[in-house]
Amino acid sequence: MQYRRLGRTNLQVSEIGYGMWGLVGWTGTDQTEVQRALDRAVESGVNFFDTAWGYGAGKSETILGGILRQYSSKNLHYATKIPPKNFKWPSLPEFQLEDCYPADHIIEYTEKSLQNLGVEQIELQQFHVWNDHWHDRDEWKMAMEKLTRDGKVAHWGVSVNRWEPENVLDTLRTGLFSTVQVIYNIFDQAPEDQLFPLCKALDIAVIARVPFDEGTLTGMLTHDTTFPADDWRSTYFVPENLHPSVDRADALRPLVPEGMTMAEMALRFILSTPDSATIIPGMRSVKHVESNCGTSDGQGLPAGLMEQLKKHRWDRVRTEWSQ
Repeated sequence: MQYRRLGRTNLQVSEIGYGMWGLVGWTGTDQTEVQRALDRAVESGVNFFDTAWGYGAGKSETILGGILRQYSSKNLHYATKIPPKNFKWPSLPEFQLEDCYPADHIIEYTEKSLQNLGVEQIELQQFHVWNDHWHDRDEWKMAMEKLTRDGKVAHWGVSVNRWEPENVLDTLRTGLFSTVQVIYNIFDQAPEDQLFPLCKALDIAVIARVPFDEGTLTGMLTHDTTFPADDWRSTYFVPENLHPSVDRADALRPLVPEGMTMAEMALRFILSTPDSATIIPGMRSVKHVESNCGTSDGQGLPAGLMEQLKKHRWDRVRTEWSQ
């Protein structure tokens, strides 16, 4: 496992982190296998875990808290997120700060996360959604300052809405944030335009999420793929999204190097640039952990292949199903 600096936090985190959304709310999750996967991740050198109160109303945080206690001798790093008060993802342009992050809500859910995690201080607390037009409001800043002053939060981050990497630039310029979490993968390359250069200039770490485009870039989806009604992917992979996603994944197949899976190529695409500090794929099985962690070996993709993959950029805009 290779490690990178998490921006101005100065923490050294594993290139492959652990995204903990898939541990709750996804069909086919076996909790016994999940525990084995978490154990294998720690054994493999994973030391960064990302969760949120919104993942199962604190259930994922509780699971992470157990891991932190189980491996208390390890130098594990962790992040969670404050849900918006209206519990709507993503934050729509018309939402006001009062709808999502009034000061008392920020403090209340930080306290809930502290309890779920079983810690006295959250290492990295993030806003789970955001609108950049809130950047000049004082309420959220005062809540952050209080929680930091009280020793309840060490560092702050913000998670950017899907396909809106520019919807945070003025907020980052406030100087209050150490990290930004954004969707970045072979298809979603838009963060390279403005977000990544700003983060580099401000020493803000990028946490790359959704490296497999919610599964498309594993190459496992087909035009006939369906999900149970209680799986959130059933509302994301609607026909107008599923079909073009599968077509674009199929177009990548000829580029996958011999002996490599599409999923491995997708991770190595991100690892081949210095812009992200860590990637947080969801890993619900030991097999996933081993294959994902195996990509952090310092071996990037060939320059020629990177150039070809750059041509598969897919710029999308928010829709009613983009979530």
